[in-house]
Order: sequence, then C-alpha cells, then structure tokens
Amino acid sequence: MKDRTMGYAYRRWRTVCIGLSALAAQIAAWSPAEAQSTPTAGSQRPPIMDREKEIALALGACPASVAGKAAVYVLDTRGYVKVRDSQNGFTAIVQHSQPTSQEPQCMDAEGTRTFLPRILKVAELRAEGKSPEEIKRFVADAFAKGVFQAPTRPGVDYMLSTENLVPVDDKGTIGHFPPHVMFYGPYLTNADLGSDGSPTSPAFVAGEGTPHALIIVPLGAHADHAAADKPSGSSR
Repeated sequence: MKDRTMGYAYRRWRTVCIGLSALAAQIAAWSPAEAQSTPTAGSQRPPIMDREKEIALALGACPASVAGKAAVYVLDTRGYVKVRDSQNGFTAIVQHSQPTSQEPQCMDAEGTRTFLPRILKVAELRAEGKSPEEIKRFVADAFAKGVFQAPTRPGVDYMLSTENLVPVDDKGTIGHFPPHVMFYGPYLTNADLGSDGSPTSPAFVAGEGTPHALIIVPLGAHADHAAADKPSGSSR
C-alpha cells in the first residue's frame, strides 16, 4: 500500500512538472499570443479582479525582501495600470497567458525591461478586441523589429505564489502549479546545468540554446513570500 501511495504521488508530481515544463517552453518561445485561443464566455479578455485581491496576488509571487518596494500593476478594462512605482527594479504583475489563467510573477529589472512591455502590450491589444492571430503577428513583428527583446543577461522572475493557474497543454487546459523560480539564461543548455532536461530534475532549461532560454527551479511551499502585502493608497 505504501509503494502504491508513493507511486501515485510521484505520477501526480510528474504531471505537474511536465505542465510546468510546457509553460516554461511557451514563455521561452515568446509565444503567449499562441495560447490565447480559449475564450472566457466568448471573450479574449480575462475577468477584472477586485483590485486589492489582485495586488495581493501579484505581490504573493515575490519574496518578502522584494515585495515592499516592487512596482505593482493591475488589470483594468483598457489594459494594465501601474498602482505603485518600483524602488528596487522589481515589478509584480498577474499575467494571463490565456484569459482563464493567472500567473503572478515578480520580475527583476531585466525582466521589467524585456518581459513587461510584451505583457502590457498584449493586454492592451486584447482590450482593443484584437484577435489571437492579430496579437501573434504583432508580437512576432515587434520582436523582429527589436521593439520587444529577450533578456540579455542572467536574472530572475519569481513565481512564489501558491495560486498559479497556468496552461498545461495546447488545448487550453488550466492547472495548478507549485511555486517556482525562473532564471534568464540566454543560450544556456541543459548540458550546461548537468541536467537531462527532465521536468522532474531539480532544475532544467526551457528553450535551451536560444536567447530566450529559462532555467526552471520548482520549489515546495515557500514561507518567505508576501501574499498579504499591498501598496499603500491602492484603493480602486
């Protein structure tokens, strides 16, 4: 019975890790618009959350040492709105790579420079009613012209929230994911880490060998995060 229970737990964790690998590969390939084909009640727009709840959710992705001075964005009907400026280079935001997903993240200065403009623009285009295909073309063109850029140095994007609801396949399935940390590793490979690339490894690389490569480190429940923190004066 013990072996059977352990086997079930392993299979469940492996499924979660495989989904995490798929999510990381989407991010590394810079193709969030490709994952926007599952509408919410016929709409491509994610639902607008209560502002205080969204702020807490975004900051829940951050370590406590970072959250207090990170910039914070919340989603409004016309796109994201900044409710607090950064004092440490970090930015907290709840991304929606699909309308029904929620991906709280806390990115450093390099992620703010490279990841954030794409996230903000995709939300703006969605609010304007652009189709997934139009958004995909816009993002691809923006990268080709250098308007959007991949990270050019190592850095970190914390996803320490316990409320990660992310795409787990290409059919629009949404699932829970454990807290994890993503490190930018331009052109890094799994061989560089001594990893076989398995999602059950302590760390693995998504998008290996490309400018968008990410080191993914799954974590257990993380006590040092700021789920309840919020910026002052942030009422809706």
